[in-house]
Amino acid sequence: MDTDQVPAAERAGFFGDWLARLFQGLKNDTYGDADFDGRARTLRAGEVVLTRLEATRHRVMRSPSIARRTEQPYLKIVAPWKGCAGVEQKGRETWVTPGQWSIYDTTDSYAVANPERVEHLIVMLPKAVVAERGLPLDALMARRLGGSGGVGTLALQTMRNAFAELPSMNESAARGTGEAILQLVQLSLLDLAGQATAQTQREALRERIKQHVAQHLADPALTVDQIARALNCSRRQLYNAFAEEPDGVAGYILARRLEACRRMLADRAQQHRSLTDIALGLGFQNMAHFSRVFRTHLGLTPSDFRRQAAG
Repeated sequence: MDTDQVPAAERAGFFGDWLARLFQGLKNDTYGDADFDGRARTLRAGEVVLTRLEATRHRVMRSPSIARRTEQPYLKIVAPWKGCAGVEQKGRETWVTPGQWSIYDTTDSYAVANPERVEHLIVMLPKAVVAERGLPLDALMARRLGGSGGVGTLALQTMRNAFAELPSMNESAARGTGEAILQLVQLSLLDLAGQATAQTQREALRERIKQHVAQHLADPALTVDQIARALNCSRRQLYNAFAEEPDGVAGYILARRLEACRRMLADRAQQHRSLTDIALGLGFQNMAHFSRVFRTHLGLTPSDFRRQAAG
């Protein structure tokens, strides 16, 4: 396909018709641009279909009604050589750039945005074959793969090399190459599923830690070691769960204690309680330490804060 075959005014429509034929009813939008050009070449490797697409900016969409009428269920990969692509599906949006790729399901609605001139490798794989290993496909669609080494990068290199070499292969070699691509994509998705599981486990542990801290904030013995024992996990697991928290577990405990103290000092109903009573009641063991960290974090001493809050 090459839009140079038709007059300039007909190129966007020509490109849209070609997309609809090759990709089973896919709709195309050129962002309202009057000038458009695009070209593509499609090759087969057994059951795998590979297309090299070059075009000015455009967006493709698959509606739910078109997705339901899909004759051949495919999973589809977009892997930019140049430019970028934004994949939307399953309530997620993922952007990929050269060296990365994303996969999506043609039996469900999706959109792919190409807001600048692009050169993409698009790979279509039979969904049933990829799903044979019992992969949680819905959770893996519109996610980013490759870009950081490992099997995802190997899969991308294999797909690119396959497109370059397929014209010189016989049918048997091409079929074997397609099977190799399928296997590497499956392994990439298995790896991604494992990463997602590990991330989910870390998030779950982080929430358990936060709940434990909230329930034991008044306990002066609340420490990293105490939490690890209570939740039956190692210190390393604890630290990994809080890797995205800027101040770690100990910093989180201190921040929650200071916030609880701040609320009490600002509460008129707590005016009868002394600063010492409030601080010790929330796990601080040393008034000098409490006063110092309170001032560091809130900019006032506890007594000045209480006086200011009372107005």
